[in-house]
Amino acid sequence: MKESYLYEKLEDKKTGCRTCAHKCLIAPGMFGICGVRKNIDGKLFALNYGKAISLSIDPIEKKPFFHFLPGTHSLSVATVGCNFRCGNCQNWQISQLVKKDKGMLDIGQDISPEEIVAEAVKSKCPSISYTYTEPTIFLEYALDTMKIAKEKGIRNTWVTNGFMSDETLNLIEPFLDAANVDIKSFDDKFYRENCGARVVPVLDICRKMKKLGIWVEITTLVIPTLSDDKEMLSNIAKFIFSELGGDTPWHVSGFSGEISWKLQDLPDTPVKTVKEAYRIGKKAGLNYVYTGNIPGNESENTYCSKCGELCIRRIGYYVERFDDDGKCPKCSEKLNLIL
Repeated sequence: MKESYLYEKLEDKKTGCRTCAHKCLIAPGMFGICGVRKNIDGKLFALNYGKAISLSIDPIEKKPFFHFLPGTHSLSVATVGCNFRCGNCQNWQISQLVKKDKGMLDIGQDISPEEIVAEAVKSKCPSISYTYTEPTIFLEYALDTMKIAKEKGIRNTWVTNGFMSDETLNLIEPFLDAANVDIKSFDDKFYRENCGARVVPVLDICRKMKKLGIWVEITTLVIPTLSDDKEMLSNIAKFIFSELGGDTPWHVSGFSGEISWKLQDLPDTPVKTVKEAYRIGKKAGLNYVYTGNIPGNESENTYCSKCGELCIRRIGYYVERFDDDGKCPKCSEKLNLIL
């Protein structure tokens, strides 16, 4: 375990966590909402430090990043725990495990930040992705790794729900190259009931990341009856266009009840609904809208926003690039790729 980087010591040995937007007030012997931060005698500790529950090499497109180092692989790392409780979570076995049984905090592979970076170097991965669960809740572990990675010329990406504090963003900003942020809905009721959180802090972090020059891509899971409303999807698309820019990629993905935590009774998202979300994004003026979980769909590809030329073809995680070093091979329009 490691003493938390962001917290306040309060009276009666209580602690005020400043890591995520919940800003939990934690009494001695108690845990925060994430299930991995514990007040031990007036000090707040991250009990998941150095415990990788998952360490694997993935296509960067799996995160998904389509405009950041396309066609490369990334070393993915995660610990147990999460500050959300999304009913649709597909990684609930590791994200929610500690909330059920606090004694499970010791699970995971003992691997240091130095060893993670060494593995990335050995595997020739140009990036490390902090993913699968919420990287905010393993901030200390991630940040220590990110600093070493930066020194080695390896880039860092976060796949995040965006529900972090400004203090956390300020800590990671010098070392963070890209973030894929979930905007799960534009409805605060959805966030409160399905995630145990709020939407406004997520939108604020998206804006701040963009202003800081961090490469941002957005993902929205289109869940039948919960987050498939056309007006709501249109509001997300308009937010991305007006606040983050029309070149910001928006990934709209289909939901599968079979692999979700608590929503097995819901049907899978119809392909036509995902395609409608794609059309909504394009109508809002977004240049790069991508559908997810529909293998072989042409809307997985990257086309030139000026002339429509096919520049990157994707079939699942197979990637074929036709671009000219980040430009359209036909008209030389920039494709807004981070290479």
